Amino acid sequence: MEDRDYMALALELAERGAGWTCPNPMVGAVIVKDGRIIGQGYHQRCGALHAEREALAACQSDPCGATLYVTLEPCCHQGRQPPCVDAILAAGIRRVVVGCTDPNPLVGGRGIALLREHGVEVAVGVMEEACRELNRFFFHYILTHRPYVVMKYAMTMDGKIAAYTGDAKWITGEAAREHVHRLRHRCRGILVGVGTVLADDPMLNCRLPGGRDPVRIICDTHLRTPLTARVVTTAGEIPTILATCETAPERCRPYEAAGCRVLTLPAREGRVDLGALLDQLGGLEMDSLLLEGGGTLNWTALEQGLVQSVCAYLAPKLLGGAGAKTPVEGTGVPSPEQAFLLKNTRLQQLGEDFLLESEVEYHVHGDR
Repeated sequence: MEDRDYMALALELAERGAGWTCPNPMVGAVIVKDGRIIGQGYHQRCGALHAEREALAACQSDPCGATLYVTLEPCCHQGRQPPCVDAILAAGIRRVVVGCTDPNPLVGGRGIALLREHGVEVAVGVMEEACRELNRFFFHYILTHRPYVVMKYAMTMDGKIAAYTGDAKWITGEAAREHVHRLRHRCRGILVGVGTVLADDPMLNCRLPGGRDPVRIICDTHLRTPLTARVVTTAGEIPTILATCETAPERCRPYEAAGCRVLTLPAREGRVDLGALLDQLGGLEMDSLLLEGGGTLNWTALEQGLVQSVCAYLAPKLLGGAGAKTPVEGTGVPSPEQAFLLKNTRLQQLGEDFLLESEVEYHVHGDR
């Protein structure tokens, strides 16, 4: 086996931490000595051992003189866990192969430099693109202090997210809906507008066996969410945040009594300032957000440059209806030349449906 083979295994291990490591990155590690894997591990959840220490603890023989493969640069600072560089040096690891460097200012190449200063051979950039893609949520969060936003919607081939009656069950089939719940497991929060709560009374949970429920965030400028809504009555079981512009304590108190957290935010054009909301959520260590809003909320997030990627589930159906809802509404752009561009698009078939995943490239609206 070559370096790429061992790094591919480390990536597979890292993926097992999806949904659990926030706000930390997903990391996998493999230790090889004399052509044999003697230890492997991954960062299982925030607060648990880092991948390098997991792999060292799992070693079946003395790791002195071995090679360590790790998807992300080893940390060199004290956080929830002690520095991994110290453990690597203490174990006598001879060579470290790193997938990609850590953009965290507390690390940022220092881990690699420390290893080299102590005589450890370090190779960097093996399967770098795959290692960076694995942690795109973390990288965005650590650099901007805001969650990475994924806009998700399901639509028919004529661009409708519901029939003209408002009925949207079900646009897509079971395979696509299961994929959505994998996204809910992976993203730390899920954001909808109060209109979605009023229309559908959703749970906004993850229905995968053993999955992790995202924190539910309701964008509700004037606190119109009914106290009987399921997101309120189950707030004691699944963390729920109401983002509002209301300041009167008596308006907020019933929701807080039900177990909700109320964030009072400034208004922007008569609605909750989404940028201010993302700042608050970043301060709560949310590295990622699944936007499942309606057309108005989606447009607002796009217009303000807050969406990083789009997951569009496309069903081979036609609904028609001049008034039927579409995924992005709002004012819109005046010409195709000013459209929001999508790049690095990937296509995946899910049963009879298709998933189109793209990154948003801002060149006219919003900030990069």
